[in-house]
Amino acid sequence: MEHRGVVVSAEVWTPTAQAAAEATITAFARFAGRRGGPPPGASYEELWRWSVDDTTEFWSAVAEFCEMAWDTQPDAVTDGAPMPETRWFPGGRLNYAAQVFRTPRTGVAVVGHDETGISQTLTWAELEAQVSGLAATLAGLGVRAGDRVVGYLPDRPESIVAFLATASLGAVWGGCGTDLAGDAARARLAQLDPAVLVAASGHHHRGQWIDRTTDVRKLREGLPTLRATVLVGDGHATDVTTLAWAQAVSPPAQRVEPVPVLAEHPLWVLFTSGTTGPPKGIVHSHAGVVVEHLKTLSLHLEVRPGDQFFWYTTLNWMMWNLRMGGLLRGATVHCFDGAPTVRALWQVAERGGVTHLGLSPGYLSASRDAGLHPAADFDLPALRVVGCTGSVLTAPLHQWAAEELGPEVLVGSTTGGTDVVSGFAGFALTAPIRAGEIAVRCLGVDLQAWSPDRKPLTDAVGELVVTSPMPSMPLRFWNDPDGSRYRGAYFEEFPGVWRHGDWVTVTGRGSVIVHGRSDATLNRHGIRMGSADICQAVEDLPEVDEALVVGIEEPDGGYWMPMFVTLSGGRHLDEELAAAVWAAVRDRVSPRHVPDEVIEAPGIPHTRTGKKLEVPVKNILRGFTATVQKDAVDRPELLEFYRQTGEDRRRTR
Repeated sequence: MEHRGVVVSAEVWTPTAQAAAEATITAFARFAGRRGGPPPGASYEELWRWSVDDTTEFWSAVAEFCEMAWDTQPDAVTDGAPMPETRWFPGGRLNYAAQVFRTPRTGVAVVGHDETGISQTLTWAELEAQVSGLAATLAGLGVRAGDRVVGYLPDRPESIVAFLATASLGAVWGGCGTDLAGDAARARLAQLDPAVLVAASGHHHRGQWIDRTTDVRKLREGLPTLRATVLVGDGHATDVTTLAWAQAVSPPAQRVEPVPVLAEHPLWVLFTSGTTGPPKGIVHSHAGVVVEHLKTLSLHLEVRPGDQFFWYTTLNWMMWNLRMGGLLRGATVHCFDGAPTVRALWQVAERGGVTHLGLSPGYLSASRDAGLHPAADFDLPALRVVGCTGSVLTAPLHQWAAEELGPEVLVGSTTGGTDVVSGFAGFALTAPIRAGEIAVRCLGVDLQAWSPDRKPLTDAVGELVVTSPMPSMPLRFWNDPDGSRYRGAYFEEFPGVWRHGDWVTVTGRGSVIVHGRSDATLNRHGIRMGSADICQAVEDLPEVDEALVVGIEEPDGGYWMPMFVTLSGGRHLDEELAAAVWAAVRDRVSPRHVPDEVIEAPGIPHTRTGKKLEVPVKNILRGFTATVQKDAVDRPELLEFYRQTGEDRRRTR
């Protein structure tokens, strides 16, 4: 793959000596040093190296340092088997909900926001009481360990209660947001043959109430295994198999204690976006999720007891699950039922006194383009960390956010996936952050950039691989009894090594630069290039809001590489602007990868978690429209534009 060299960007955040000394990761480093880890004063890179060279001791240290609430101690950290057969904490028993409630806490545990303000709060005592009440209701309906409970809900406190009640029984959770239509939710949840559905009547969006009662009815009809439905909100038709939320969470005669389950007992099933086929269900374990989220939240995001933790998400995205982990740390978790309009998420941070705010690069870009000045326009004195994920955070946008929020606020980028319900690379309070880079490889993640012949690369582009197992790697895919789909998804290219499907550079400093999906690679004249590099160069032009570039192999052996752009401020594409686009790619990326055409588009389609639909658009342009599942697309009406563009291209050749 062509490589232009690693551009050394300016530091946008540098840890002070005091911040580094007081960081949780520093306390962990001292703890690890007493167990054979690096000596005092070691760098982050040295701590990371130990974490991947001595995997057993590292994860044992994390479990002890973060005080995992074992009911039965495990026999070992792993069973010693290689990926993907590795089994974690064999013999151990625990429960996610027991970890959340392991120590009595006071104050507010969950805050629900909607588009009008704070709509609901739950203290720790109220949260625990509602979880116990709903668990008793589910148990009364015959739900046992291993049964499935599913949710069709907006991002509200009820969704957190429903998950924790399910987990406390050892049942398996699966959730979809009400931003998905009922048919899309059914395509996911029906796979699980659920015993109980928890469903809401609708959600808020841009000042309107989106009624979902018809979708709930259709969803129930498509789930023949249901024993009952718990209904959140008004407007549902009721019958003998339905329960109102208030009734379902009423205090039981006797508190229901969490059921200890084996470490590898399924906790939840997360679904892929399903843009190019039926959504795949990814099964994660209790212990794997607990230890991975404790590590990520404690040592990387620096979430502490009493912090105010908000990451904008829906139930369709793994960030909802990771944000739930704030409760594992004793933080207050904030939810938001509404549309992420350009001021809305900053307002949530303001009124919630948020300390940790999670946004997408797209939201930061919209804030910049709208002329917002977050630190001046909103009262954010508590804000310490702004995390950014979902797509590539470009260097200019990273620089803008850091300058706007000031040196006291860490603005850091992360990359990970639903697959591991966590991050591969991110940031830490002991490592500097450079604009456009992901500061560090996460502890315990042996992330490397590999050449096709399995050689690690430094300061050159390669495939993102993970060469040692992680506790939160999937147990399996749902309805994949022989594991063939799971192995084919990650281990086919490099047997025994996880291949994630991204092009990355690992710099000599240990930072990571993401260049885009390897299955969307551009291959012009035999020279390969990641699409993100090209789009970033073009999106830095002030006239361009967003860009998408794809490469199309044509039947006659030709190669068509169009770039689609959306423009700002009512601007329309003309020869001058097209020339500027070509020049940006030629001068900043590669003369070999200047697009054949620049086409003004009405919009760029994304998954519902904000990732550009590069591969689906490529297939649509080739005429393979049947491969796209419209319910997984944020603006499915845009697909017709790309279908017509591809048809016109084929007709005129």
